[in-house]
Amino acid sequence: MPFVHIKVAGRKIGETDIRRLQEEATKLMVTLMRKRAEATAVLVEQADLSGWSVGGKPLAVAGHIEVKITEGTNTPEERQRFVEAGHALLKSVLGPELSVATYVVVHVIAPGDYGYGGLTQEQRKLASAA
Repeated sequence: MPFVHIKVAGRKIGETDIRRLQEEATKLMVTLMRKRAEATAVLVEQADLSGWSVGGKPLAVAGHIEVKITEGTNTPEERQRFVEAGHALLKSVLGPELSVATYVVVHVIAPGDYGYGGLTQEQRKLASAA
């Protein structure tokens, strides 16, 4: 039940790019992180580029991906592959001028601190074991 938050700036993205980011991010969560597509939420937001800099200098285009997953569900290698693939996805949509200082962050959250449908992941695990 991951949550994927993608922010882009400097290039106005339309419905086609938004859908592509949503679909490709979901596919990465399924193929690289072993998550269920039907429980993967993806939010794509357009940010104001004037608020974004690297090294104190303005950018032409910027992007960022943050993912929240449950602790113990993915190996370090899976997370590393996701970081690599997430950056490649942003670059494919936003173009070659995307800064190398473009971050993909995987937040690993304790099962009791994260959930959906009103239940934590810890509650789900306990219920499935019973």
